[in-house]
Amino acid sequence: MTRSIVRGVCFTLRMEQSAFDQRVITEFREQRGTGKVADAMDAAVLLLLTHIGARSGEPRTTPLGFLRLGERLCVIASANGAARHPAWFHNLVANPAVEVELGAERFRATAVVPSGRERDELFAEAARIRPFLTEHQSRTQRLIPVVELRREGEH
Repeated sequence: MTRSIVRGVCFTLRMEQSAFDQRVITEFREQRGTGKVADAMDAAVLLLLTHIGARSGEPRTTPLGFLRLGERLCVIASANGAARHPAWFHNLVANPAVEVELGAERFRATAVVPSGRERDELFAEAARIRPFLTEHQSRTQRLIPVVELRREGEH
């Protein structure tokens, strides 16, 4: 396959994902984070994360599954086990101030990326709750990050 065909396929897939994400975002907001979105996904396990693009400086909103790990609100940057971190993760590292929409609630937060033993313990707990994360980790050589979303004013 030539590079131009590969680039074209990747661009088409990104456009399809972008359209799907926009549908999820719209339906999530219309339904105030309840019910089904995109005909099948349970809004109760999703949040909307608004972050600032690392290169563009523009706000981006990404629908993500979340986990409560103890008292922590977390998202996992698995990208289904892809070789690279998802773009939203790079944005959070560059600009950790975010806005979270969880159900009907909206609040500011700081994205914190635990490392070492803390990350390993959180990932193990996440994988117990969502076993597919173990499969995602097995597909890639990168260490899949856990991101804690700390509500402004809480530490």
